[in-house]
Amino acid sequence: HGIDALLKKFWVSFALSVPIVLYSEFPERLFGWEAPVFPGSEFIPFILGTIVFFYGGLIFLTSAWREIKGRAPGMMTLISLAIATAYAYSVFIVLFGTGNTLFWELSTLITIMLLGHWIEMKAVSGAQGALQELSKLIPDTAEVMRGGKIETIPVGDLTKDDIVFVRPGARIPADGVVIEGASEVMESVITGESAPVAKGIGSAVIAGTVNGDGSLSIKVSKIGKETFLAGIMRLVQEAQASKSRMQILSD
Repeated sequence: HGIDALLKKFWVSFALSVPIVLYSEFPERLFGWEAPVFPGSEFIPFILGTIVFFYGGLIFLTSAWREIKGRAPGMMTLISLAIATAYAYSVFIVLFGTGNTLFWELSTLITIMLLGHWIEMKAVSGAQGALQELSKLIPDTAEVMRGGKIETIPVGDLTKDDIVFVRPGARIPADGVVIEGASEVMESVITGESAPVAKGIGSAVIAGTVNGDGSLSIKVSKIGKETFLAGIMRLVQEAQASKSRMQILSD
């Protein structure tokens, strides 16, 4: 699963970043403490930083390549530019130069961005799950009064002004107005109202809500994308796809 894989990348990168930071100049500069030195210890940041760069940073590099190919460079391009430059500079210092490398900055940047990316993907996944649950509220079939008889038809075949018969305990298949009968309808899944709402002749009802103990005859007023529930799903999709002004500014 993509979200689980991303979380695994975060934890691995986090675990590798700890010794990278400990064997950098950062603890000595800040706390006056130096990690234990042993033969080859000077290569710890280089070796572990390389693993973090290719294992944790690959997702940003591939995403940046897609942004560049699509001629829409964004946050992934910026992150990739930062980590690629830091890695190339640090490798050059290890092989040919003297001075401080940027392995601890590189690894911690990748780690924190992996965490942020995971939080974002988890939020998007939650929105998609909410959409799937909303879509399940609409029943597959509806009982329609036609020619004095009740016929069972797919909900997709409903048309405006059809007369729908809703039995006790059944879900209402489309938005409409009660023309016969009286009952209480549970609308909590749509409106958040926890108490059943009394419905009689002339009352408006919403697709996906649950009928109570009475039987209702409903004249369909809205179908498909016009229904209240479809409007909620559309708003969720738009919110999921759009970026806030703060995100755009940050990018």
